[in-house]
Amino acid sequence: MDDASYCATPAPTAAEAAAGPPFAECVLCREPTEHPESTRGATLCPVCAWQEAGRSACSG
Repeated sequence: MDDASYCATPAPTAAEAAAGPPFAECVLCREPTEHPESTRGATLCPVCAWQEAGRSACSG
């Protein structure tokens, strides 16, 4: 094994979000969610879902 092949940087791989069905947009930030476009109702990305859960838990 020569040093050039050992130290070579691997080619970037496709993002995981590109694989699979088309994903629905988050209703708050427009980022792709984990839900397919066919999901009914308000879809949230993981970040917005976490923030929304914190808001509703502390609303008293």
